[in-house]
Order: sequence, then C-alpha cells, then structure tokens
Amino acid sequence: MAFERNDLVACLDLTAVEPGVVEGANLDIGYHRVFGGQILAQVVSAASAASPGKSVKSLSVAFPREGDTAKAMSYRVEPLHEGRTFATTSVVGSQDGRVVAAALVSLHVDEDGLHRSDPPPDVGGPQDASALDLPMLPWEVRVVGGVDLADPAAGPPRLELWMRAPGLTADRSVHQALLAHATDLTLIGTALRPFEGVSQADSTVTLHTAVTSHTLWFHQPFGLDDWLLLAQHSPVVANGRAFARGDVFSAAGEVVASFAQEAMIRQVARPS
Repeated sequence: MAFERNDLVACLDLTAVEPGVVEGANLDIGYHRVFGGQILAQVVSAASAASPGKSVKSLSVAFPREGDTAKAMSYRVEPLHEGRTFATTSVVGSQDGRVVAAALVSLHVDEDGLHRSDPPPDVGGPQDASALDLPMLPWEVRVVGGVDLADPAAGPPRLELWMRAPGLTADRSVHQALLAHATDLTLIGTALRPFEGVSQADSTVTLHTAVTSHTLWFHQPFGLDDWLLLAQHSPVVANGRAFARGDVFSAAGEVVASFAQEAMIRQVARPS
C-alpha cells in the first residue's frame, strides 16, 4: 500500500511516554508486519534526540522478531556514553514487552581532517535512468538499466538507484532517517537476482524472507532533497541467508553513507 511522504516524516515524531521511553506510530503498508525501514528511521530519530549537537554516524540493528502494525512501537533509549565529540546510545524497540529490534547507535560531532572518497560507479546520471514507482519510497526514484526486481529472469546481483525528495526540512536527522528507511527496501531483491525463476515478488508466496540485521554508516553530511545514488551488491547467498551491501553517493560523487544487511531466505515447503 502506498503512503505519503508526510506519513513517513510523521512517524519520526516520537512521543515520550515515560522517562527514557518514546513511542512511534506505524506506517500503513497493507501488511501485518512492521517494515524494518520504518524502525531504522525511528531509531535514528530516537538516538538523535538523545544527543543534541551530535548526529548519527552509525547504527547496527538486530531484528529478533517481527512487529505488528496494529500496535505502536515503543523504544527504550539508554545513553551509554556522552563525550565531547562521540556518543553511544542503546535503542531497543518492543511491543507488549517483546523485543522487536535492538540497536546500538554511535553519534559524532563533525570534524575537519584528511579527506578522500571512492568515485561512484560509471552508470550515468539520473537523467539516464528510468523512472520507477516504489510505493515504499514516496519520492522520486530512477533505476539504472531498467532493472525490475520483480522479474524472475536471472541477472547480476547488483542494483543502482537514483533518488531525491525535494522540499524536505533542513533537519539533518530527518534526511538520515529517510535514507535509513530507503536502504532496507531492495537488498533482498538484489540478492535474489541471480536465481532463475525467483524474484522479490515471491516473498510470502514461495519464499519466507525477513531481515535479521542491518548496519548503516553516515560518513558525510548530505541532503536527500538532492540526487543520491544507491549502488548495492550481494556477494553471497548461503545457509538460508542472504548478505548484501551498498554505498550511497552524492550528486557531487562523494560517498556519504554505506549500508549492509543480512536476511533470512527460506523456500516455502510445498505439500507432498
């Protein structure tokens, strides 16, 4: 089910329910399971609010069980360390006392120093890519090479997407949260591309899929209101799990973020 960008931004507005605990609404995605990207975004918001003056530099999240969209997500936020330039915060999301997500978040104050970045892949600019409607990403998205993750034909385990969301607030944590949300959407589909006759569209039909862990690093400030290129690749699928990773490049060609994900992938048992 499609939702508006305002709905996604609104779910970042977490409400304090007791000291150290905030609560957030769920996106209506037409499915009973809370989308992991929403949880990643809310973790960014919760940790950012706990350390004013610092921004998230990395987060690592484990998803031990699925969440129920009919119940609000509750997050216990525990600052573990607060220094002059670095901070570390634990954010544990739960429903009915059962842990849905456990995150360790590191924050940092921007510093000057040595600087370099790998160049982006040679895939052309957004003007060379094809418009793509992804209901879970309520902003402009363009896919390089016309790749369709629902296509069961075999292809290389890679995907490049351009995206931008003009008109966003200047709040840095919002841009980070929305990018975190976006990095959770297409990694499983990328990992499935080399398998003939199987695609992301088979999830819940012939495949059981679920993200087990997701890690994200923010290297430099960026704005999602300008074009960003997400370049991702899956080097391995094995032992009932898929691994995929990616880099995010600014329009100027700088690496501004990186991400990695492990997911469970099981074939649905067919009746004998």
